Amino acid sequence: MLLEYTLIFLGAAIPWLEVALVVPIGIVMGLSPFWVMVVAFLGNLTTVLALVFGIEKVKLWFKRRRKKETSYSKRGNRAVKSWNKYGLPGLAFLGPILIGTHIAAFIGLVLGANKKPMIIWMTISIALWVLIFGSATALGFDLFTKNL
Repeated sequence: MLLEYTLIFLGAAIPWLEVALVVPIGIVMGLSPFWVMVVAFLGNLTTVLALVFGIEKVKLWFKRRRKKETSYSKRGNRAVKSWNKYGLPGLAFLGPILIGTHIAAFIGLVLGANKKPMIIWMTISIALWVLIFGSATALGFDLFTKNL
């Protein structure tokens, strides 16, 4: 069982898999919804914190990469629009659904967000989405299995 929870942690830590996919899969696999949500939260938050604290190196990489490209990707454009319209809280809450947590944190920091508010808003956002995905999956899966 430790292996399954380790995979949940790693899956949540990987950009594009994240909690939106990993939490429902873990719960449907029969793992404890509570522990799946806790482990997925910690996995996702760990890599977001690493990104926030390592942003200077990432900014240098991005700056070198931007010289080669002339425009943002489709996801990047969505992130910039979210940032311009809703600011940091909007980007933090819409990010996990629209572009991914890691990309949202990166875009927010590149666009000028301070580290401390970014950490606070991303932590709240990840916790909220873990609760939403975990509760919806657990309740939905429970209803589905009881009706069989």
